[in-house]
Amino acid sequence: METIGVIRDEDVEHSLLKEIPLSFAKGNMIMPLRRQQGKLIAAVADDRGILALHELSRHFGLRPQPLNSQAGVIIDAINRFYGQMGSAEEVMDNITGEDLSSVATEFERPKDILELTEEAPIIRLLNAILQQAVKERASDIHIEPYEKELDVRMRVDGILKRVLTPPKIIQDALISRIKIMASLDIAEKRLPQDGRIRLLIGGRDIDIRVSIIPTSFGERAVLRLLDRKQGLIGLWEVGLDKEDADRIEGLLKRTNGILLVTGPTGSGKTTTLYAALNRVHTEEKNIITVEDPVEYQLKGIGQIHVNPKIGLTFASGLRSILRQDPDVIMVGEIRDVETAEIAIQASLTGHLVLSTLHTNDAPSAIVRLIDMGVEPFLVASSLMGVVAQRLVRVICPACRESYEPSEIERSYFLGSSVLPTGPKFSLYRGKGCEQCNGKGYLGRTGIFETLVIDDKVRQLISGKTDSQSIKNAAVSQGMKTLRLDGFEKALKGITTVEEVLRVTQKDYTEG
Repeated sequence: METIGVIRDEDVEHSLLKEIPLSFAKGNMIMPLRRQQGKLIAAVADDRGILALHELSRHFGLRPQPLNSQAGVIIDAINRFYGQMGSAEEVMDNITGEDLSSVATEFERPKDILELTEEAPIIRLLNAILQQAVKERASDIHIEPYEKELDVRMRVDGILKRVLTPPKIIQDALISRIKIMASLDIAEKRLPQDGRIRLLIGGRDIDIRVSIIPTSFGERAVLRLLDRKQGLIGLWEVGLDKEDADRIEGLLKRTNGILLVTGPTGSGKTTTLYAALNRVHTEEKNIITVEDPVEYQLKGIGQIHVNPKIGLTFASGLRSILRQDPDVIMVGEIRDVETAEIAIQASLTGHLVLSTLHTNDAPSAIVRLIDMGVEPFLVASSLMGVVAQRLVRVICPACRESYEPSEIERSYFLGSSVLPTGPKFSLYRGKGCEQCNGKGYLGRTGIFETLVIDDKVRQLISGKTDSQSIKNAAVSQGMKTLRLDGFEKALKGITTVEEVLRVTQKDYTEG
């Protein structure tokens, strides 16, 4: 029997895969390759695969030709090639009018739910939507009902795009299928519900957070996808330059104090916090977190999931943590004065505290704490640093090109003391290629504003100074603002000026 070590794209007849179910291929450890000269060629790992190949050959009226391969090679090929098949739109096109009428009534009687097979149209459609989302690296799936239509949108690299407009008739069935997968109450349609789904999609372990809310035209669902393998990255991989990374490293070496990460929802705050936790984690330290929800499991770290329904809030969870003899505490978010004061007391009694706030920039976090009701002298004595961040799309490396900036683009750089540039310089953009689906961007990275609380800033905090004065003082001490960090990354060809302008506001400190 011949051996095949690597299964390449040219080895596979894609139309053949559409005739052989994924469950059959995985269950029998067989990777169908092609039909050639009256033979059915497939990679097999053991006797199961050989028997399955003989069965398939009889079905197609061909002679079997097995190629010996390793189980890992076959599983990888099945995940890769079956994952390329059929978008959600193609699956929707294949669902006939007869199927649609059955879909509309499929979920009316709970007893029929258990009888549904994987071939049920609504299941095929939702599976295709999830598969396409993973393939396109989407972070969120939005299923949005309107008066006469239903929209399915996906957020890829921070930008929402419509991928499908299924008929309104299947709306209830699609939402009900999501509820079943997330173990939610399918009969409750008047109240918001939250749940989780854990799936293997193309060999990848995907954790899906589900949020369903009632709207005027039916229930709306948002699914957030988290790849459990790719979730945890190092502090040096989030996009920090060496100067800012060194500052944060220095803060994390302290034994007490508060480090805050700020920014809007979806700006990568949690990823940065996890990277910081990963950096300080050693066998000698007791690290406990209280989160809403726990997004990634961290080995060797105690993680508490907030549950307000039973009275487990950030504040109550934080109080309990302090009785667990922690060295490092992470609080998912400071939402109220009670949580803020407990976190400050923890930092003043010898704990390193990491947390997040929702503010536009680093200096605003200080004013936000004071506005909550925390005494300025407590903020000044406990806060050691604030990191503000945003996510910008990265230019696709496969189609990146340099170009001569326009006069408007040039004006953003010239005269800047932080970014000295000559009269001539180049910027970069992506032309759009197959690798980035014609967008010119592939992936995201962070831009940062790191405020280290020194004696000068402490004096300003104690005097209840406004955030703009604190920002001016920090910039004079060498702090780079979000926009300037973004422009520096644009000069390096990491992102575009357009992206930086999209996610930042004008820095008045630069005049």
